[in-house]
Parts: sequence; structure tokens; C-alpha cells
Amino acid sequence: MECVRELIDEEKNAEMVDLPPEYCRYRDEGCELAPSCLNCPLPECVEDIPWGRLKMINGLRDQEIRRQYTEEKKKVAELARDFHISTRTVHRALAAGRKKQ
Repeated sequence: MECVRELIDEEKNAEMVDLPPEYCRYRDEGCELAPSCLNCPLPECVEDIPWGRLKMINGLRDQEIRRQYTEEKKKVAELARDFHISTRTVHRALAAGRKKQ
């Protein structure tokens, strides 16, 4: 993205100026969650949220942990092994699901 241009003032000193978006060349490349920013299903960009990508990934993981625990009746130790996390993390995911209900 090219949004910074050099402007020459009266004394011939170069000054960097941040131009508004309409004067920029912008490629909408998206991210691993959506093919483009304009077609993203999320209400807010994960890039704009502190720890957004990690929160999103862990949230999806926790949903899957809760699903497997309730529907497939998997044990905590089995879930921890399958997801490569500690049993304590599995318990936190399950507790967070109970708080939401």
C-alpha cells in the first residue's frame, strides 16, 4: 500500500505526508480467516483487536472442546491429548461454556 508521498515545500526540504485512503493504492488481500476484508463475516477485524487472531482461534477450539465433551462424551484427558493442551485448559474451556449458558 502506498499512502505516504513526499511533498516538496518552498525551501526544497522533503516532507512525508500521510495521504487519505482515496489517494492510495490498496490491495484487499484479506487474511487466513477471509479471502478479502470487504467480504469478511466478522463484525470487527481481528487485526484491530488486541490478541484478536489468538482469541478467535482459541474461541473456535474451545467451542469444539465443548461439543466433543457434550456430544461425543470424550473425557478431559482425551480432549487434552487430542488438542495438545493441558487438562487445566480443557477445564477452563468447559467452564467458559457454562458461564455463557
